[in-house]
Amino acid sequence: MSANELTSGDFTESGEPFKLFAEWLKEAEASEPNDPNAVALATVDEDGLPNVRMVLLKGFDDDGFVFYTNFESRKGQEILGQRKAAMCFHWKSLRRQVRLRGPVEIVSDAEADAYFKTRARGSRIGAWASRQSRPLESRFALEKAVADYTARYALGDIPRPAHWSGFRIRPTSIEFWKDQAFRLHDRIEFRRPTPVGAWEKVRMYP
Repeated sequence: MSANELTSGDFTESGEPFKLFAEWLKEAEASEPNDPNAVALATVDEDGLPNVRMVLLKGFDDDGFVFYTNFESRKGQEILGQRKAAMCFHWKSLRRQVRLRGPVEIVSDAEADAYFKTRARGSRIGAWASRQSRPLESRFALEKAVADYTARYALGDIPRPAHWSGFRIRPTSIEFWKDQAFRLHDRIEFRRPTPVGAWEKVRMYP
């Protein structure tokens, strides 16, 4: 059976991780009650202390996995400082997870602008109004900032803030995990020394 004909039960035979991820994400879109593209994002600060939070995957291809954020936020500052990150997708309805990690690059301005234009107008205003990860004196202060930027951009297009853009994780490791009886799970890991290297596939003990 070729990689194109793989079914859920024989994913360990796949030879290409991005195609397998696309298949699993498509199945998750049909089975997860909401946000099948939600993913735990792990970063590390200058002292080596990790942070993790949920974000939304906004795109992926053979170059990597893309999400967007305020670069002045804690995760933005940690990624800009360390230039590496990890992700973990968990699809409970399918009893599957995917883990990946690797170096991080900033998406192009053109790519960030194109995505920003697809966001709801209120979300674009929010990107201007929120000083993400910094202390907020009251809910009123946030609502006032939203009102101020809504008035500023009452007409016409809302430009993308310079501090708001996207990151792309270029994985050097992608692991696929599927639950099996008696905790004898199926795991395969794709590894490569650099983000442009050839993949090696390794089957892992559960």
